[in-house]
Amino acid sequence: MTAPRLAIIGGTGLTRLKDLEITHRRVMHTPYGEPSGPLVFGHLNGIETVFLPRHGARHTIPPHQVNYRANIWALHNTGVEAAIAVAAVGGITECMQPGQLAIPDQIIDYTWSRANTYFEGGHLDEVTHVDMTWPYCPEVREKLLNAAGELELPVCEQGTYGATQGPRLETAAEIDRMERDGCDLVGMTGMPETALARELGLSYAACAVIANRAAGRSKGEITMDEIGRNLETGMEQVKRLLARVIASLD
Repeated sequence: MTAPRLAIIGGTGLTRLKDLEITHRRVMHTPYGEPSGPLVFGHLNGIETVFLPRHGARHTIPPHQVNYRANIWALHNTGVEAAIAVAAVGGITECMQPGQLAIPDQIIDYTWSRANTYFEGGHLDEVTHVDMTWPYCPEVREKLLNAAGELELPVCEQGTYGATQGPRLETAAEIDRMERDGCDLVGMTGMPETALARELGLSYAACAVIANRAAGRSKGEITMDEIGRNLETGMEQVKRLLARVIASLD
């Protein structure tokens, strides 16, 4: 059996790929516990693809309880070499508007207490460090940006993703601090997922869907109705983008 060409990690608003011609599902057991759900294998535009919904098939796993180590290990263990992670985020800087897509090139980790590395325990041959200067794979990012250009999709071509603990949304003061730190986007799932992919040598990039303006960046409270409306628009663009990227792998 050949390995899938690409893994897609679905976030809020993307719990399934409707155009994926499913061939089988595989329940994975990992040294780090259970992934968010069975891996879904199939063909998208004729290309072998594996899909994993980060929050589970029914979107029941909150960001701080996702087993990121099991998810990334399971995908890597299929033999896949590249992964695109889809995530719903809040827009901090002015250019990050709801309904738009962004392909971040940097990330800052504000999470805590999450199992965030494979390099621990009593069985290491040596202390290991991985370079995270550029946390996202430039080749996968380029494919995403090229596909967005071909489809004429409005997309922010770079930005810094601030990963917060969740599941609560941030205060306006926290968002002010994050903007001072250089963050353009705020989400809850970017870390340790990005770092774990790097540790296993997975070519990983993120496609962020801006679901709302971050706290203090618009009038009134952030509502789930607003987030839902913007995600519906953004995820349709994501599906078109993924289809074009996968077609480019042929």
